[in-house]
Amino acid sequence: MQFEPRRDARRLTMIAFAALVSAFNIRSFVRSAGLFPGGFSGLTLLLQSIFQTYLGISLPYTLVNLLLNAVPAAISFHFIGRKFTLLSCAYLVLSSVLVDLIPGVTLTNNSLLLSVFGGIIGGFAVSVCLNADATSGGTDFISIALSERRGIDAFNFVLAGNVVMLCVAGLLFGWERALYSIVYQFTSTQVIHALFTRYQKQTLLIVTGNPQRVYDVIRESTHHAATLFRGEGLYEQEERFMIYSVVSRAEARDLVRKVRAVDPQAFINSIRTQSLTGRFYQRPND
Repeated sequence: MQFEPRRDARRLTMIAFAALVSAFNIRSFVRSAGLFPGGFSGLTLLLQSIFQTYLGISLPYTLVNLLLNAVPAAISFHFIGRKFTLLSCAYLVLSSVLVDLIPGVTLTNNSLLLSVFGGIIGGFAVSVCLNADATSGGTDFISIALSERRGIDAFNFVLAGNVVMLCVAGLLFGWERALYSIVYQFTSTQVIHALFTRYQKQTLLIVTGNPQRVYDVIRESTHHAATLFRGEGLYEQEERFMIYSVVSRAEARDLVRKVRAVDPQAFINSIRTQSLTGRFYQRPND
């Protein structure tokens, strides 16, 4: 585990900010509307509601959330990355403690507004955490481990778990709260999808007269390979080369800028990739 003081300080700052936003969102939006977000945070709130309503026992959010995340965190530490897991645990601890400490603010009593805007804020907080190369814990630990180690898309498993949780919530506390929770989860997912692009792929088709210089940029910037096609530009009747490479969406914009710097005449077609099979270099989590 290698420490990089400046980068790690920036990551910790982002994680602390994300934890504060997440805690505020839970206190002021999620609890105000009685929502159950996806993942272990939603399960924590569900368990709190069950114990409070049916047993008269008030469970602290911090205790329940950290206990639920203990096993996934251990899996992440062993299979994904030590620094990645430690930073994710820092988010978990800080966000959990803040949920128990900071006061909630009543902004509106409209459940639909709370669900939509709570989803937006919650998705933003998770995206900040993910872009700091950490995670909000729980199902994210499991999803990343299965994706990177086994090549398994865990989305359906996570979705099934959320469905079960919402069904239990609907049966115990009313279907209106469960349905509003679906609105929250959908909104949050869309925000994360828009703001976190590491696992989304982009295909670059680069027509250039300097293929080696362009590929050097691709290799040095992303560590991805490329395929070279030789052809002829029909307008000018000159030899041309097309480089085909697939990179992550997070890398694509910066890579296009660097390619334009080494070859201002390059013609670049950037296409969103929906599905990809085969070897693809994914920068490992630290």
